[in-house]
Amino acid sequence: MRLKKRIPSGREKDEAAVKLLEELREKVYSSNISSARHAAFNLSWMQEDGYEILQEALVGNSPRSAKGAAAYGLRKMRGRMKNQAFSLLEGGLKHSNADIRQACAHALRLEKEAKSKPAQPKPPAQGAAKHKPKGKFKITEISHKSERERPRHGRRRPPHISRFNR
Repeated sequence: MRLKKRIPSGREKDEAAVKLLEELREKVYSSNISSARHAAFNLSWMQEDGYEILQEALVGNSPRSAKGAAAYGLRKMRGRMKNQAFSLLEGGLKHSNADIRQACAHALRLEKEAKSKPAQPKPPAQGAAKHKPKGKFKITEISHKSERERPRHGRRRPPHISRFNR
């Protein structure tokens, strides 16, 4: 898909930022959904510029995979743009395009499920003090009584009948 040239917003500090935004924008429209979602996640960290690109991908004339990736990026948005991202997703539920409605509904449903789940305890950090794990079973001393009751013959194996002593 050929994309139109994006007009820089003026918030970008240097040419490298503009180039990075263009690369991520192209990846959002990729047919590979994994790279599109990864790019959308990276755009979710870029606040206003990321929000504009994700909004364009969700609402604009784009393939269904780009709409799903954009909804994922908007759902993962953090910081001051989070409320705007969720209001965009909620507004997408009333859109005339079925793909946009479906992507927004799916993203909002996943967010609701994530909030309703109890938080999983985090494993201890690697640099933290190491405690001995408490086992489920208590280790007891093993009796060697069975070893003493067995007759010894000077060899490890009991004597056997060889072919010469038959």
